[in-house]
Amino acid sequence: MKRKRVVILGAMGSIGESALKVARDIPERMEIVGVAANSNAEKLAAAANETRAPFLCLVDETKIEILRRALAYKPRIFSGEAGLREIACLADVDMVLVAIVGTGGLRPALAAIKAGKDLAVASKEILVMAGEIVMREAGDKNVNVLPVDSEHNAIFQCLESGRSLGAPKHRGTEAAPTFQSSEVRRIILTASGGPFRQKPRKDFDSITPEQALKHPTWNMGPKITIDSATLFNKGLETIEAHWLFGVEMDRVEVVIHPQSIVHSMVEFADGSTLAQLSYSNMCFPIQYAVTWPDRVPNTLPPLDFSKLSKLEFFPPRYSDFPALNIARRAGAIGGTLPAVMNAANEIAVAAFLDRRVRFPDIWQIVEEVMNRHTPVAHPDLDAILEADQWARAEARKCVEALKG
Repeated sequence: MKRKRVVILGAMGSIGESALKVARDIPERMEIVGVAANSNAEKLAAAANETRAPFLCLVDETKIEILRRALAYKPRIFSGEAGLREIACLADVDMVLVAIVGTGGLRPALAAIKAGKDLAVASKEILVMAGEIVMREAGDKNVNVLPVDSEHNAIFQCLESGRSLGAPKHRGTEAAPTFQSSEVRRIILTASGGPFRQKPRKDFDSITPEQALKHPTWNMGPKITIDSATLFNKGLETIEAHWLFGVEMDRVEVVIHPQSIVHSMVEFADGSTLAQLSYSNMCFPIQYAVTWPDRVPNTLPPLDFSKLSKLEFFPPRYSDFPALNIARRAGAIGGTLPAVMNAANEIAVAAFLDRRVRFPDIWQIVEEVMNRHTPVAHPDLDAILEADQWARAEARKCVEALKG
């Protein structure tokens, strides 16, 4: 059993913290050799002092000296955006876990793939913005792209159970899964429904940031939590699933499951449906991504079915939560449109958190920016990043117009 040497990009967020827990739980299978953070030097130093990772990266170069003073040993320290790419490509690394919120993880992820490193993906933007490029590069380099999102990790496990498969890869310019696509009828992503699952549409205008940040199941950062409230999080996940598993957008569906015990399901051509179940804890999917194709014991609690009172499933309220259809349109058209959707959503969410727009305005802003965009098919990375910047500028215009 080989111990996996892992670099964590975005180690100070909830995914990074869970990854540190996994490393503590299965030290014989996971060694953290690199830890990267954006600007929290003290927290990075604390994680480094615990793991004794030989490589660190702090993107904010103005805080490097704070980091050095807080360290109890002398690792090699990288800095800046270039540092993220450098630490992701080191010879001593087997896997790079990308948990950076936003677009900052895209270039390091591609650099890691080109260096022949397996990728564990927790950052939705990587596949939403550049799924075609990422999966093609992974196929060319024969590296594995392993999902860390609980939903996609669940789908991966279900597909593996349906047949001996292998990690999602990409060959050529069109989606080419490692399993027989014809055997899969539907991929079914589960969603908790967020804090407003039962709230009447007429009350949406009065929703406050504080209310939207109270997720009923998961403890996440503010941006992802708002995305869960609008269901944009689930919309982004449908595009991720399209690229990870090589199925058309119309075969990726969403069902509301408030208990968050069933993390996703796969319905096969013969009518059989496989589901993956566990308590809501990100350590489960992180561990499986690291130890795949093996399953190893840990201290995580197994399900106690005697205490599960019910498992409920409901169709989404598509008209009240238009993010799902907006994302389906973006994923179906493809090209630069998903990057535009993602960027406009980031700006709209930030404006809502700053109380500059109302909750329903998030959907309106994203749809308006998408309507203004002329998608570029099969874009290169520069075209994707250009569309991202254009969309942010357009979304800011929309925010200002709504304020006025």
